[in-house]
Amino acid sequence: MRNVITIARKELNTYFQSPIAYILIAAFAAMFGYFFWSLVYFFVRASTQAQMTGRAMPMNLNELVIRNLLGNCGVLCLFMIPMLSMRLFAEEKSRGTIELLLTSPLKDWEILLGKWIGAVGMYASLLLFSSINLIFLFAYGKPDWKPLAIGYLGLLLQAAAMLALGMFISSVTQNQIVAAVMTFFLLLLLWVFEWMSNMDQNRVTEILTYISLLRHNESFIKGVLDMKDTLYYLSVSFLGLFLTARSLESVRYRG
Repeated sequence: MRNVITIARKELNTYFQSPIAYILIAAFAAMFGYFFWSLVYFFVRASTQAQMTGRAMPMNLNELVIRNLLGNCGVLCLFMIPMLSMRLFAEEKSRGTIELLLTSPLKDWEILLGKWIGAVGMYASLLLFSSINLIFLFAYGKPDWKPLAIGYLGLLLQAAAMLALGMFISSVTQNQIVAAVMTFFLLLLLWVFEWMSNMDQNRVTEILTYISLLRHNESFIKGVLDMKDTLYYLSVSFLGLFLTARSLESVRYRG
């Protein structure tokens, strides 16, 4: 396990030694901040109108602000994850260091887990910086922190599954741009499968709807820790890691 932690730390340092980490943090923080303050503005305006008319608020702070905010973040993953995963193995191939990595004393599963955990840690850093906005929410309001914590857990599990798939795509090409584009379209496809729920229900549409990545985040956003959705994200993560391991074996065999 020490080797896994070492590789994960190295991957995380590599992100922050290049401009990509700071660009992603700035972009994610800007978009998160825009969503946050827009939703707070609408909540304050709705509260003011309700007080002026003597009506009760139809939704509370968690339902109107936090739930919609986390939902928007789930969609934002589609654009951030490809930029995080594109370099994991494609960069090793383009630099010609993949052979050195595979012939090192490290085991394949240590390399996979280390790179994956490093990428997940980078995404966790994005969430950490974005959560600064929530300080104002707790300073001036009284939201329930438990649904928020479960929602962040859902975002992290969703990102972990997406990164595992992105890492697999990065392992089959040496071009980072190609890896990012292919990952984006794969994740986009797994997102639009949710639209199948609006069509006539049959066995095919039910399966396609179920494998939609964002659909399984709905329970987390509502503050419900559903083991079915948790197992789904863990299963997708395992699938991505398994496919990456097979991809590395083929590289080792060809080498």
